[in-house]
Amino acid sequence: MIRHIVMFKLKETNGMTVQQNAAEAKKRADTLPSKVPSLKAFECVVGAEFADKTNYDVALICDFEDEKGLDEYQNHPDHKAFGKFIATIRADGGRACIDYIV
Repeated sequence: MIRHIVMFKLKETNGMTVQQNAAEAKKRADTLPSKVPSLKAFECVVGAEFADKTNYDVALICDFEDEKGLDEYQNHPDHKAFGKFIATIRADGGRACIDYIV
């Protein structure tokens, strides 16, 4: 099994606070499991408002059977659409990712 964790640091945009943008990102991300068959487990979490402001704001924790499943997720149109959205609210340099074998 492969676990893919990606975290995003967000910015205020278009009159939306970081927390509002995080809530919208979570709402959109939470639709991915019903659309991407290769996702075996999925969780989207939003950092607590009281957390240190240097922390990341949103994290996706995804499990896949194998590298092929991860690749299918990465190239799935709904994942790509989420990526385009998150790019509009992500702070410069605001992405960190790790993939590892569980």
